[in-house]
Amino acid sequence: MKDNWALVTGATAGLGLAVAEGLAGAGANIVLHDLVAPKQAADDLRTRFGVEVIPAAADLARRDAIDTMMADLLDRCGAIDILVNNAVVRHFAAIEQFPPERWDEALAVNLSAPFHLIRLALPAMKQRGWGRIINMGSIYSSRAVEDRIDYVTTKTAIAGMTRAVAIETARSGITCNMLCPGTLPTPAILNKIAGMAETSGRPVAEVTRDYLGERQPTHRFIDMGAVAAMVVFLCGPAANDITGASLPIDGGWSVA
Repeated sequence: MKDNWALVTGATAGLGLAVAEGLAGAGANIVLHDLVAPKQAADDLRTRFGVEVIPAAADLARRDAIDTMMADLLDRCGAIDILVNNAVVRHFAAIEQFPPERWDEALAVNLSAPFHLIRLALPAMKQRGWGRIINMGSIYSSRAVEDRIDYVTTKTAIAGMTRAVAIETARSGITCNMLCPGTLPTPAILNKIAGMAETSGRPVAEVTRDYLGERQPTHRFIDMGAVAAMVVFLCGPAANDITGASLPIDGGWSVA
C-alpha cells in the first residue's frame, strides 16, 4: 500500500486508531481524523511505522466542514485511495424520550457524512482506476436492540449505502464493503461495563463475562486488531472481486 493515502474517521482511539495502525503497518500513508485533530496519535503513528500521517479535524455533523477538510486533503494528497468511514455517535434512550437533536446528529455523522466523504473521494479514485471504501457497520446492521434507535437505524442504512456504491463502482477498480463487528473492547463499552459493575456491586470480570455471554457465542471481545486486519485484506489484491459485501466479525453472534 506504499504511496496510497488512507483516511480513517473517528481515529483518536479505539477501533479507528486500530484500523489506522493496521493500514500504516501495511505501508499506507494515513489521514487521522477526529473532531479535534489527533496530533499526538499522528506523531506516534508516524514514529512507529515510518509513514506520512496528517492529523485532520472536522465536525462531521456539518457538511461545510466535510467539504473544507476534503478539499484540503485532496490538494495535499492528490487522492484519498482508501476511505474508512468509522466515526459514529450514539445516544441511549427509548424512542419517546429520544432527544430530536440527538437523532439529527446521528443521521448527520453516521449516515450523511459517509455519503459526502464517498461522494468527494470518488472522482480521484476513478481517475486513478483504484480505490477502497470500507464502511464500519455493526451487528446492529442486521438486528435491533432496545434504546438505541439512532444506532440501529443508521447502521442498517449503511448496509444499503454500501450496496449502492458497490454497484455504481463495479467496473471502476473501486470496491465498497461493510464490516460488522460484534462487541469490541472500546473505551465506551468498557466504561459501560464498569458502570454496570459499580451499580450492581459485582466484580467487573463477572459483569464482563455475563455481558459477553448474552451476546457472542465465543464469550470474548472481538479483537480490534482482527478488524483492522480485515480492512487491510480488503485493500489487497486478493479482495479485488469482493464488493458490496457485509462481513460479520462477531464471534458467531449473527448466526446464534
